[in-house]
Amino acid sequence: MNTLILVIIGIVVAPLVGGLIAGLDRRITAWFQSRQGPPIMQAFYDVAKLLGKEKMVVNQWQILCAWVYLIAAAVSVALFFAQGDLLLVFFVQAVGAVFLVMGAMAAKSPYSQVGAQRELMQILAYEPVLILVFVGFFLVTGSFSIEAVWQLDQPLIAKMPLLYLALGYALTIKLRKSPFDFSTSHHGHQELVKGVLTEYSGPYLALVEIAHWYETVLVLGLCALFWSTNVAWMAVLLIGTYLLEILVDNTMARMTWRWMLKRVWLLGMGMSVVNLIWLYAG
Repeated sequence: MNTLILVIIGIVVAPLVGGLIAGLDRRITAWFQSRQGPPIMQAFYDVAKLLGKEKMVVNQWQILCAWVYLIAAAVSVALFFAQGDLLLVFFVQAVGAVFLVMGAMAAKSPYSQVGAQRELMQILAYEPVLILVFVGFFLVTGSFSIEAVWQLDQPLIAKMPLLYLALGYALTIKLRKSPFDFSTSHHGHQELVKGVLTEYSGPYLALVEIAHWYETVLVLGLCALFWSTNVAWMAVLLIGTYLLEILVDNTMARMTWRWMLKRVWLLGMGMSVVNLIWLYAG
């Protein structure tokens, strides 16, 4: 019964929290750029407006892909709140990411096609890092279950500092922030050509945006597990991490996919392997 309540809370509350985070992100970004910025609730206004627009798609396949992307994001968050298996959470969110790419590939637009190819490159970059982070969870707790993390007496970040830094690469990519925002972006420099989202519009673009809110909560939830022993320090870790993401987003230029693969695979996976060896030897 408690698990069911947690699942319902996750499904209902996660998009609300994700939308608020998106609004705060815009306001803080505006502050960095010395401008007023939109209201904190602007993300909800945008989605409400999109839901009221006419349904227009290039083909019917995009409708399926948008819904699968949203459902996969919601289910992955539900599994996380149910304290399920990390590998299952990973698999479900990966299915959603692949369907987003397939929806973009279904359109003949060159912008959509290039965006889809870049999105695939991003998936290839961050998913191996996520797997290594989950292996670190297993080495510390002896299980891939999220429930086992909450039973620890010592925060994971004390034993997995390099894995947390590596997780930052995946966080930057999933939040679609510079320097890894070349498949699509939520800022003005790509509003005319949205890459992987170019051919999504109206209600179906709203579904994709809501799914992104779910993903934001999911990746921040994974970060929260690194300090599960104290709620106050968990909040400090999350706020500090997200502010750092916004700072990096506003101070770095967009890089190429080749640069991303080199940095994420060499640095991200390199730090992960070193931390895993340390855990195994210890």
